[in-house]
Amino acid sequence: MSISILVLCPLGPAQEATLRRDYRPTFALTPEDRANVVRTRGSEFDAVLTIGLLGLRADEIERLPRLRLVSSMGAGYENIDVAAAKARGIWVSNGRGANDECVADHAMGMVIATMRNFLALDRLCRAGVWRTAIALPTQVSGKRVGILGLGSVGERIASRARAFRMPIGYHNRNARREFDYQYFDDALALARWCDVLVCAMPGGAATRHMVNDAVLRELGPDGYLVNVGRGSIVDTQALAAALASGGIAGAALDVYESEPAPPPELTGLDRLLLSPHVGGWSPEAIDAQFNIFLRNLEGVFRGQGPVTPV
Repeated sequence: MSISILVLCPLGPAQEATLRRDYRPTFALTPEDRANVVRTRGSEFDAVLTIGLLGLRADEIERLPRLRLVSSMGAGYENIDVAAAKARGIWVSNGRGANDECVADHAMGMVIATMRNFLALDRLCRAGVWRTAIALPTQVSGKRVGILGLGSVGERIASRARAFRMPIGYHNRNARREFDYQYFDDALALARWCDVLVCAMPGGAATRHMVNDAVLRELGPDGYLVNVGRGSIVDTQALAAALASGGIAGAALDVYESEPAPPPELTGLDRLLLSPHVGGWSPEAIDAQFNIFLRNLEGVFRGQGPVTPV
């Protein structure tokens, strides 16, 4: 297909080679390149490939008169102006389902690492400190896990937690009656009940700062927080205060509000594990996301519509 694609997110060498072989891609990976390409060549592009963090704004959509598809590589699309796209009859799609297993693996690893305090144990062991001089780390098995967002990722986190005999509770827009997990009407009640709160919700106005000072107080000094959803779910200032004061026992974040820069309020604090939004990144996950994008692209330009429409 002779389709011109504006690519706003980095791809692996194999994915980039596929686009160059079969389509007409233009890569604009910096804010400066993006602004320049949209301004000077906007009339060329049939499709845009982006991610939720980078999105596509309404004013950019206006400068792309041929645009027929805006596709997010990942499941998130919070910074794509979906309303502006749909007002023009432009399809919006995402890569939902492609990296669910990978994110759930990462989340469970973060649960174990933060509750067992792997960071401190590694540091102390390297310094020659033996176990008898270290406070006993928390056991993971049998602890109560609360999941904010029982979507496809949340489901997979729950299945992993069950292997650790962890009672499972969750908060969602609606109760999922097909599961026997305990449902909570709000995040406060869930935090009050659980030992570790795992955030797996999408971003956006509805979930912004859902984990705030009040929720962290309910989680309490023996509770742990893990976020693999979106950085905007957690109030960074409230989390910094809770960690500094011992208001919660520890936290692990794969996502944070200041992305891609590390969160300055948090980087100097103990009992915090950070990773740079790689929960959904693996060779297998990237291949799956890219293949979904290609299927969406082909579906739209063959008149059948995308396979994962937003």
